[in-house]
Amino acid sequence: MTFDALGDAALDYLPCRYENSKLLFRGPRQDLSKPYVAFFGGTETYGKFIEMPFVEQLNGALPLNCVNFGCLNAGVDVFLHDPFLPDAARRADVTVLQVPSAQNMTNRLYSVHPRRNDRFVAATRMLNTIFPDVDFAGFHFNKHMLKHLREVSPDRYRIVEQELSHAWTARMETLLTRISGRVVLLWVSARTPDEMDRIEIDPMHVTREMLVHMTTKVTEFVEVTLSPDALAAPLQGMVFNQMEAPAAREMLGLQAHNEVFAALHPVLERMLQ
Repeated sequence: MTFDALGDAALDYLPCRYENSKLLFRGPRQDLSKPYVAFFGGTETYGKFIEMPFVEQLNGALPLNCVNFGCLNAGVDVFLHDPFLPDAARRADVTVLQVPSAQNMTNRLYSVHPRRNDRFVAATRMLNTIFPDVDFAGFHFNKHMLKHLREVSPDRYRIVEQELSHAWTARMETLLTRISGRVVLLWVSARTPDEMDRIEIDPMHVTREMLVHMTTKVTEFVEVTLSPDALAAPLQGMVFNQMEAPAAREMLGLQAHNEVFAALHPVLERMLQ
């Protein structure tokens, strides 16, 4: 269905695999023997519930194929540990890397699922020591777990924030070293990186200071703070069935993808000349 016309049909993402990757990507499958632009990112890059996400829009507007390597709920770990993706980025003319949230990665406090990085697996001894009053057995998602820890003790939670910041910075540095080619770092969010009072909005726990450090290691930085119009009607232009409606309300709508396209297109067009 779309927001305007409900129905039973869900969007066909034409899922495909590339070489020795363990991940399913959004299709149609592209020919990697030809020059291409690689797009790494999470659910927004994948384009959940969007027929023409910004990657597909760029594919029709740029002289090279645009290959969507976005993964649902991906953190840094997905791109760092997959056997195929770092090499795919090195072979690309340009790689666009959407800024990932800091909570969706294994760190010294807790571990996450290796492919669905938003899934909480287990707390380490360190986290149990910091929060002995919390039973971690009932948590399935990182965001839910972290929100609870912040409510239990804002003071102790600062230790968690520091760990996420340090781990994210180190992991991103490693990823960018392995990519090695030209990289566009892409910020997409309902907040600016400076809004510390809204730090729980994705990319969660990523600050301006962390981004400034990363921008010294990439070719370009594109910052997209979504407009009030994009945030006011997120379901506009989406395709989903009745069962998917609750999940669709949590995703970016077509207007948001149009704004990302408008920001990225001139930058990539210039780089590919």
